[in-house]
Amino acid sequence: MSMFGQVFVKDNKYKIKGDFHHLTPNTPIRDADDGWKLLGVTNPRDMTYMHSYGGEAIFFESLSQGKLLATRCDNSGCGTRGTTYIPFRIHCPDCLGKNSIIDLTAVARKSARIHTFMVCERSGAFNLLDKPIKFINIEFDGVATILMSYLSLGEPKFGMRVLPIFKTSGPTFTILDLSWVPEGTPQEQLPEGFTF
Repeated sequence: MSMFGQVFVKDNKYKIKGDFHHLTPNTPIRDADDGWKLLGVTNPRDMTYMHSYGGEAIFFESLSQGKLLATRCDNSGCGTRGTTYIPFRIHCPDCLGKNSIIDLTAVARKSARIHTFMVCERSGAFNLLDKPIKFINIEFDGVATILMSYLSLGEPKFGMRVLPIFKTSGPTFTILDLSWVPEGTPQEQLPEGFTF
């Protein structure tokens, strides 16, 4: 029996364990309207990819701990010093200096609101979210950028106050560990694995 691919870093090198490629036999594709004539074959493959977060790893780790991190330019020589960014930006787009990491959780709980939204009835392959997906763009007081995420409960409205929720039980360590609910939503209504 194979084991899914696992990766860790030791001595500054990737250490790989398990199977990263699973081959499945091809099967014929036949035309049922023309005597089951051969038209092609399926070519199923299963691969495990290694995706490095680099300097953004702390952002995804923090979501699993119920924290929303952002960054801020603190370079005294930068014309946009003090600008706060979420999504997380490692470097200031103006001076290219390394940004400082800040905890934006309290700001999000006090001021997050829907800037705009889009409801998606269908989605592409490998979607893990329930449909319809309520994509929302969120603005925060004192933050220069807007964060795209999704609303787990309720119907989105322009200007609606929302609260961040975090998948702290069984996190995926992806952006899906962050979602939003309307202000006033009780804890018992949150999706499984999520907390305020």
